[in-house]
Amino acid sequence: MRANILVIRELDSKKDTPRVEELERGCEAGSSGEMSLFTDLLGDPICRIRNSPSFLMLVAEMGKEIVGIIRGCIKVVSCGKNITRPSNEDSDLKFKPICTKLAYILGLRVSASHRRKGIGLKLVNRMEEWFRRNGAEYSYMATELDNKASLNLFTQKCYYTKFRTPSILVQPVFAHRVKTHRNRVTIIELTPPEAETLYRRQFSATEFFPQDIDTIVENKLNVGTFLAVPTEFLWTGLERFLSKPPESWAVLSAWNCKEVFTLEIKGASLARRLAAGATRMVDRALPWLRIPSVPNIFRPFGLLFLYGLGGQGPRADKLAKVLCGHAHNVARELGCGVVVTEVANQEPLRLAVPHWKRLSCAEDVWCIKRLVEDYSDGSLGDWTKSPPGLSIFVDPREF
Repeated sequence: MRANILVIRELDSKKDTPRVEELERGCEAGSSGEMSLFTDLLGDPICRIRNSPSFLMLVAEMGKEIVGIIRGCIKVVSCGKNITRPSNEDSDLKFKPICTKLAYILGLRVSASHRRKGIGLKLVNRMEEWFRRNGAEYSYMATELDNKASLNLFTQKCYYTKFRTPSILVQPVFAHRVKTHRNRVTIIELTPPEAETLYRRQFSATEFFPQDIDTIVENKLNVGTFLAVPTEFLWTGLERFLSKPPESWAVLSAWNCKEVFTLEIKGASLARRLAAGATRMVDRALPWLRIPSVPNIFRPFGLLFLYGLGGQGPRADKLAKVLCGHAHNVARELGCGVVVTEVANQEPLRLAVPHWKRLSCAEDVWCIKRLVEDYSDGSLGDWTKSPPGLSIFVDPREF
């Protein structure tokens, strides 16, 4: 193979993994004196797409050097809803989800020495060809607001449009447990079939809701789905809850990303490290003071991702906050460094999610593109032009 010939092909895990890891390390390294976030995929380049229904990873190769990579996956999600008129016996409006086949692009990397040569564009185009062959109607990607190179590539050269701007909320895991007010709130861990039923019944019309929710809640990475209700509500099973729910309730699920990848901050000054270590030392020595402490993010750490957050009623926000506290304690037991969730800007329960502003991302940018000319559901039209809803359902497999 000539050194100047670019070849784009599917990943060969057996022979490509070391070179892919080398490329990713080079792309994540910051400038001298700057802090950088490193991701360790634990020797599995496709770990972030492996649990999706359909996935592909491509590499761009010149000679014996891998100079670019891209990952993609496809699933069926809700992209809107139809309102069903109520019958005489039922006065409540019913919402039927409108579904589409959605593709997602993630992990696009091009080595620093080969940028501005069109390699990123070629990788995106080749991935989109695979999306179309497999029936995807839309493709989307996510990036940070300040990643101008990525935004310019997708919006100016690949014709994606800015679509949604959710927030990534991050809370550190402290050395002490967080109070969950068990005297006022009952937390019920649902079985996977119960979790699937609840999510389909209550959230199936939510934007980006995955139609294979059953495979998500049954996955070994799913730590659990937790339902919070007032203590005065007598839990006798899910069917009674769905037929006669309490005035207020909240639910969320937790996904153990630590088993998939770990993160590490490199390039921090000694002063930063010592200051963070001091907070942990005090928190461990005096846990009853419940002093917020900074986890050791300067060595590999894992995260617990919260998804499927929702609820109803005047106390839903308080119940959601209790669930977040419970999730923090679960993360502590698992040895995770942070708890993370991603919510829509207008999410009603957003303020109930504890987080540190300095660690969070107020505006993640999702861009979308329609891949086909016709529509699977004429009543929806072009999803790319639809206004945002109050909530989105973030798939933990793609975080």
